[in-house]
Amino acid sequence: MHSTLIVARMAPASAENVAELFGAFDRTDMPARMGTRRRQLFAYRGLYFHLQDFDENDGAGRIEDARTDPRFTAISQDLKPYIEAYDPATWRSPADAMARRFYEWGA
Repeated sequence: MHSTLIVARMAPASAENVAELFGAFDRTDMPARMGTRRRQLFAYRGLYFHLQDFDENDGAGRIEDARTDPRFTAISQDLKPYIEAYDPATWRSPADAMARRFYEWGA
């Protein structure tokens, strides 16, 4: 399984709105189209963490392919009032907000 972790900023009061947007999005066929097996959203002191697990190691490639789907574009726009880039000066795409894994252990 492949995972990505997006880090951004979010006001704690926005968590319910963000969860509702992703709930509606995840009830479509978009997660299957992107190969998403699980999505988890976390908030901590004004930070937003979006952990997404994929069936295969090409999750980023499948997301890139899905970016042209109107539903993907719509959720990206709908999230803008709630989620802002961790570092707006360097953000150009979601790839600029992805944490880099530097250690992994599994049983």
